[in-house]
Amino acid sequence: MFLLLPLLLLLLPLLLFLFLKPLSKSKSKSQIHPPSPASLPFIGHLHLLLPIPYRALHSLSLIHGPIMLLKLGQIPTLILSSSSSIRSMIKSNDIAFSSRPNLKVPRQLVYDSKSISFTPYGPYWRQARKLCVLHLLSTKRVLSFRPNRHSELSIMLSHISNHSLSGPINLSEIIYSFTTNILCKVALGRSITEESQRRMLHDSICQATKLFGSFNVEDYFPSLKWLNMFSSLDSKIAEIFKKLDGFISSVVEDHLVAGVRDKDDDNADLVDILLSLQRDPLPGEFSPTMDEVKAIILNMFAAGTTTSYIFLEWAMSELIRNPKIMKKLKEEAKSVSEKSSMVAEEDVNKMSYLKAVVKEVLRLHPPAPLLVPRETIEDTELQGYKIPAKTRVIINAWAIGRDPKFWDAPEEFMPERFVNNELDFRGQDFEFIPFGVGRRICPGMPFAVATIEFALANLVHQFDWEMPNGLSAEDLNMDEAQGLIMHRKHPLVLVAKKPWPSTTSPPKMPHAITLGNPLRATSFLASPPIC
Repeated sequence: MFLLLPLLLLLLPLLLFLFLKPLSKSKSKSQIHPPSPASLPFIGHLHLLLPIPYRALHSLSLIHGPIMLLKLGQIPTLILSSSSSIRSMIKSNDIAFSSRPNLKVPRQLVYDSKSISFTPYGPYWRQARKLCVLHLLSTKRVLSFRPNRHSELSIMLSHISNHSLSGPINLSEIIYSFTTNILCKVALGRSITEESQRRMLHDSICQATKLFGSFNVEDYFPSLKWLNMFSSLDSKIAEIFKKLDGFISSVVEDHLVAGVRDKDDDNADLVDILLSLQRDPLPGEFSPTMDEVKAIILNMFAAGTTTSYIFLEWAMSELIRNPKIMKKLKEEAKSVSEKSSMVAEEDVNKMSYLKAVVKEVLRLHPPAPLLVPRETIEDTELQGYKIPAKTRVIINAWAIGRDPKFWDAPEEFMPERFVNNELDFRGQDFEFIPFGVGRRICPGMPFAVATIEFALANLVHQFDWEMPNGLSAEDLNMDEAQGLIMHRKHPLVLVAKKPWPSTTSPPKMPHAITLGNPLRATSFLASPPIC
């Protein structure tokens, strides 16, 4: 008995340790950081992002898990690669993850980051987004732009028909011109007819897009931002800004001279609406400054053009590689067109298979596979992990759309997976987020979807598409360009055949359509080179 008591006293601390250990783990879990791969001195994990960031991050997540913490230079960066991590982020503390990092290029190129895409979370972002959703991108306003989409699509189809007999066509260039035309007409109220101005705008947007995705010392090593004085980055940004600002300023001036249409006018373009709200703000709404007006215009123009162009390019690529799916989509288009040479936009909603094809293209080829980087506003937690304030957050939408835990045969193009399936990309289904999620979901989604569905339905309906020079569908190169924007590495060159039945003549479409103000005429842009 006397020997047992000392033994129990010796064992008591051990028993207490074993009993309290699980409790200490549960308390300390919120104090640990997410897993992280081995890093190199100074540069951290930057070298692990090559050659294609979203693919490289996906490979890392398979080893270290769907929530990773990387050190990109001096910047702690949280990588989210699963629907469960996104669901936790949105459901637990979406606001904490809703800001934007202060990146050099958007700060200097987009009027001190005043665009909706890049501005930090706060009062200005809330007011600007509300303005755009209510007055620029509402369902009513998107429907009011239907005549613009119809006229520009008709011109594109006529252009393809006129050149289809001369051999293969560069469909990438034609699609780029189409999406640019629509955005010019809707956002600016006019098309660009001067070759020099057209070339300047195209080159400037291409260069700006490359700069957004390029490496910049200041964004990863803030303490070394003085090194920029030895690079040409500042001069490049200043040159591009001067050109874009000059162009947008001229557009604004044209509207002021011609007379700004009221925001409730069905013929008002985005510039009219913004200038009208600046002149006569509604009660309780803010009046945007001129720089804020220009930033929103530039944001809408650049983002809208890029998203629609990239989608249509990948959609036609996948359909060429999958002729049975192309045939099924063509039959659906024929069934709703009622022998008309064109599928009307109001009939697109009857095309359930078209919508399945659109979803499948967005799943496999999201235009912005890593979305726009976020930044935490405050210290927060995610699935038990401690996430400090000012942590950069990258969401790998590309990886989430190919997660085998949710998607069957995730690498295959199978629109049937969305037939009789309510899964959608509007932010409620975290397994499918090509337009983002939460408060920072893309507000231009309704406009983009209306454009791409209408265009794709008619490209398939009016033409039989083939590979050029006797090549087979398997020969089509599907390589992706390196960078943060997921576009094709090579232009899409195809042959368009039998645009209309022999009993039907192609509709004669004008090469310029004037709607009201002579300053606001539209014409088909000559095909520019693709970035």
